[in-house]
Amino acid sequence: MLPDCLSAEGERRCRRLLEGATARLRARPAAAAVLVPLCSVRGVPALLYTLRSSRLAGRHKGDVSFPGGKCDPADQDVVHTALRETREELGLAVPEEHVWGILQPVHDRGKAPVVPVLASVGPLDPQNLRPNREEVDEVFALPLAHLLQAQNQGYTHFCQGGCFRYTLPVFLHGPHRVWGLTAVITEFTLQLLAPGAYQPRLASPVLPRG
Repeated sequence: MLPDCLSAEGERRCRRLLEGATARLRARPAAAAVLVPLCSVRGVPALLYTLRSSRLAGRHKGDVSFPGGKCDPADQDVVHTALRETREELGLAVPEEHVWGILQPVHDRGKAPVVPVLASVGPLDPQNLRPNREEVDEVFALPLAHLLQAQNQGYTHFCQGGCFRYTLPVFLHGPHRVWGLTAVITEFTLQLLAPGAYQPRLASPVLPRG
């Protein structure tokens, strides 16, 4: 049974569980931060994703991601980075008090830490958002119920030089495939929001640092 993730009780539970990590990680230097937007779409709890613009430079153009980006020297901390980037990418202003806390950081291929910041952005319709088309091609939401269904979950095995290196989760059958770091962060989020309903098959789904 899917817990009421958007209830006041659910929010208090998540804030309490994230309190220690948030205090420890908030002011720690990081390469980048992303916002994990927990929303309600027509009354259904969901996570909000973006499809990165195909016009961007780099290997991640056209990928599904959470709103976010590199930390700026002017940012007070990683929370402010995530909120600023969300405002710039989606035109969505999220008050700081709507931030529930910081999830476990992940590391990209260059070993740089990426910090996920979980926040409630309230009821919304992704179609009414006005994303920055220089950065975002599409905005869409995936219901938590969809993400929690086993038939929509899978894993991708990565090889390098013909040898197996690591395995990461992937979420399927939505408008776009959710994979890579975004899938890892999604998995961390589901473990927090629905611990009884989501049981990952990977012990520690993080990218290798080597």
